[in-house]
Amino acid sequence: MAKETKHERFVRIAEGRTNRILNDLRLLGNCSSRSNYEYSDEDVKKIFTAIEKELKVVKARYRGAEGKDERFTLE
Repeated sequence: MAKETKHERFVRIAEGRTNRILNDLRLLGNCSSRSNYEYSDEDVKKIFTAIEKELKVVKARYRGAEGKDERFTLE
């Protein structure tokens, strides 16, 4: 059995993690149903601000910058 290259390992792991993130975003979209949930425009703004902020941090890491992990809360 051939040893997995660094690129092959990256592709395998990155694809799985990306698909998991995309699925989680779809699940988050399910929370948009006003007939099932109550939320404010401010709640939605906080959610997407946090997502966009973390996306910028992760993109920066691919350019060599370091970022810190933060937990999200609506409160």
